Amino acid sequence: MEAAQLTLAIRSIIQQYMRHQNLAERYWARRRRQPDHVSDQDMDTDFSESMGPANACIMVLMGQVHAVERRFRAQETSTDWWDRIVLRVWDDSQWLRNFRMRKGTFMELCDLLAPALKRMNTKMRAALTTEKQVAIALWKLAMPDNYWSAGNQFGAGKSTVGAAVMQVAHALKDLLISRGVTLGNVQVILDGFAAMGFPNCGGAIVGTHIPILAPEHQASEYINRKGYFSIVLQALVDHKGRFTNINVGWLGKVHDAHIFRNSGLFQKLQEGTLFPDQKITVGDVEMPICILGDPAYTLMPWLMKPYTGSLDSSQELFNYRLSKCRVVVECAFGRLKARWHLSETNIPTVITACCVLHNI
Repeated sequence: MEAAQLTLAIRSIIQQYMRHQNLAERYWARRRRQPDHVSDQDMDTDFSESMGPANACIMVLMGQVHAVERRFRAQETSTDWWDRIVLRVWDDSQWLRNFRMRKGTFMELCDLLAPALKRMNTKMRAALTTEKQVAIALWKLAMPDNYWSAGNQFGAGKSTVGAAVMQVAHALKDLLISRGVTLGNVQVILDGFAAMGFPNCGGAIVGTHIPILAPEHQASEYINRKGYFSIVLQALVDHKGRFTNINVGWLGKVHDAHIFRNSGLFQKLQEGTLFPDQKITVGDVEMPICILGDPAYTLMPWLMKPYTGSLDSSQELFNYRLSKCRVVVECAFGRLKARWHLSETNIPTVITACCVLHNI
């Protein structure tokens, strides 16, 4: 501030101060003319009213009062439920019902995500612990609560809940997708499907629609064949229903076969790099490790689909065994949607995170 401006500001403050003083003297002159004495409470009130912000400013300028650094503090909310009940009292059945995993698994997950979720305390508030961030995210994804209700459970604000969900989802995607959604031991998978009736099978594939709110742009492209807005999750699963490969984000209008043909999974299968070169002989045909799909997919040397039309007994038996094995992917999607209430915003990241959690 320049000298002239500073002089004008000080003059304005002094004028306000003098006006307050004149008003105060007139008020006390009137009170003295009244028969009754002024009570202590009145004196306190009147004095505080005469000490307006202008008086405070002039006192600071005169050196009578020292300016104090303003401190901020976030509103304190109760965290007793999380700190004293959930962490100390709940057993594994309660953890499974509310967080979809046991406490031991939860703690291991927190250790894995800690590098991405650790925060520093600030002057305004203490940072949320990794455990609390993960708990808030799991609770919001597992329960139909809104953000306010979820925050009330943990003594956190609505915006804090939203931030925790996305931060944990990104951490799951960035840190655990490569180890959580992977093929694993191929021989174990082959043996598992063989026990179910289909030899040399490395997985079952299908796509499912995840409902979303109508987007602002190109909304018609998201309307699927069932008439609602969605994006597609394509997944390959093993014999236990674990996701071994996922592709998420295609518009609901796009056909499953088109999504598959443009996926990295198709490229790996076509190049023969997904599975080891392990073949069996069926009749007089050598059969490589294959995956199972529904009639929407194109028949390939490494992709088996059901027979259609008029079938003989051997074809019906083939379809029965294929369907018995392929149903594991439908069951996996059923469990995924039942365990986790998939968010309608930032949906691809949240779906990917939920697939990782499904496998855990």
